[in-house]
Amino acid sequence: MSNVAILTDTNSGIMPDETEALGIYVIPMPFYINDKSYLEFIDLKQDEFYRLLKDDTNITTSMPSAGDVMDQWDELLKEYDEVVYIPMSSGLSSSCQTAIMLADDYDGKVQVVDNQRISVTMRLSVLEAKKLADEGKSAKEIKEYLENSKMESTIYITVDTLKYLKKGGRLTPAVAAIGTLLHIKPVLQIQGEKLDTFSKARTMKQAKTIMLDAIEKDLKERFQQPDGKGYVISIAHTDNEEAALEFKAEAQERFPGHEIKVNPLALSISCHIGPGSLAITATKSLVDNI
Repeated sequence: MSNVAILTDTNSGIMPDETEALGIYVIPMPFYINDKSYLEFIDLKQDEFYRLLKDDTNITTSMPSAGDVMDQWDELLKEYDEVVYIPMSSGLSSSCQTAIMLADDYDGKVQVVDNQRISVTMRLSVLEAKKLADEGKSAKEIKEYLENSKMESTIYITVDTLKYLKKGGRLTPAVAAIGTLLHIKPVLQIQGEKLDTFSKARTMKQAKTIMLDAIEKDLKERFQQPDGKGYVISIAHTDNEEAALEFKAEAQERFPGHEIKVNPLALSISCHIGPGSLAITATKSLVDNI
């Protein structure tokens, strides 16, 4: 058995019922619904979350308490020599920076990874960390592997409605109203730690073409890998699996030879962009057969 435990949270999309088979430990993310606390995948399932979201229920994201995180570290260190903890990107949540400060008291036995990942790209990092641990890498080495490649990832997202971006304060009411009237579908991007506007489309078909073109350009110009060799391409969605599978087929035509996977986006992202969204990612793979 590896002497390094790999711990993440449910922002990675890794569900508690997957953890035993994967050999990974997961902290459920808390949400507040009408001021009552719920834990992702424990007492807040995806279908119920989206039902409440569509009903305009007041849902806010939160982060695990410092006590819960440290309790998990302490428990794992009874069995393992070291812990690698992979939370959501520091650019999207303060939970990562908080964990880094907490880890100062563990004399290097807990290594907190900040490689600017979220959801499906974060899941890949967690799986890679586990494989590196199984190969005998130390917690510090795993942290360095993951952080050294943090800019080798790109995500493009399009939303079905501007309602949730407006609700979260990312759009002014006036801009949201004009955008809704003109049926504008923004294409957003995450490269590194920030979620930024990338482009605008009038239809979902056009938005998908913009995202495919952007991934193709990144592979060719930014990553210098026009055939995508060594990169994992994934499709993600928010309560939109049928459309995601159609998008996968379109991406497969554009990137033949790639095994393109489809996963739901983390609920923490879904809360801010709403149901019906689609995303595509390209991320450098550090290890084979993930």
